[in-house]
Amino acid sequence: MKNIVIYTSAGCQFCHLAKDFLTEKGFEFTEKNISEDKEAMLELRKKGYTGVPVIMVDDTEILGFDQEKLEKALGL
Repeated sequence: MKNIVIYTSAGCQFCHLAKDFLTEKGFEFTEKNISEDKEAMLELRKKGYTGVPVIMVDDTEILGFDQEKLEKALGL
């Protein structure tokens, strides 16, 4: 089972696409909304990112909704 964390923000269309993709493929994930969770925003900035979505699949970090990279990280 993959450990998946997705950093999102309110109103982010690509965040919604990424979450829908993961749900459709049957993957469970933890969402960290930087609009509502200041600690999540600080975590994301510590990693060097300022935009969302950022999708963490185990040790792989993917900036944006890059379906090809996401599928590879998920083993699809």
